[in-house]
Amino acid sequence: MRESRISLPVDEKLGEGLVSVPVGATIDLDLRLESMHEGVLVSAEADSIAVGVCGRCLIDIEQPVQVDFQELFAYSSDEAFDYEVHDDHVDLEPLIRDAVVLALPFQPVCRPDCPGLDPETGERLAEMPDRKPQENTDSRWSALAAFQASDNVTQDVPADNDNDRTREES
Repeated sequence: MRESRISLPVDEKLGEGLVSVPVGATIDLDLRLESMHEGVLVSAEADSIAVGVCGRCLIDIEQPVQVDFQELFAYSSDEAFDYEVHDDHVDLEPLIRDAVVLALPFQPVCRPDCPGLDPETGERLAEMPDRKPQENTDSRWSALAAFQASDNVTQDVPADNDNDRTREES
């Protein structure tokens, strides 16, 4: 078994969409390589920083990316293994890339309660906390505007016709 800590430079942008790990960033790996009967078991923790924009308000954000993974690199290609040992070496690059990209959020936000953008003006609602959203009523619903719902809920209880017949017969 071997354990090591490695910092890898990112040569190619990892991820697409709103956030990604940019070129020039580093991925810090805590690796553990274990010799097994079938191959080499790789266990790792990867840490990096993803940069991009908030999916609601479009401000620039940085988010930590932390992912754990474990994979067996097989000695022989006779069985269906995803990864193999070649000349006593394992290629971790595709495994690290896949794990980091899959750990990136699909809709990143700057904070969990980000209000986003005003749909009419495009201004950030977080910068205008006192502003109340304007309610626009569709003219097709104007006939219902005067309708007042009552608080008194009455239920019509269906008559029990079988009990009424039994009473009449007695």
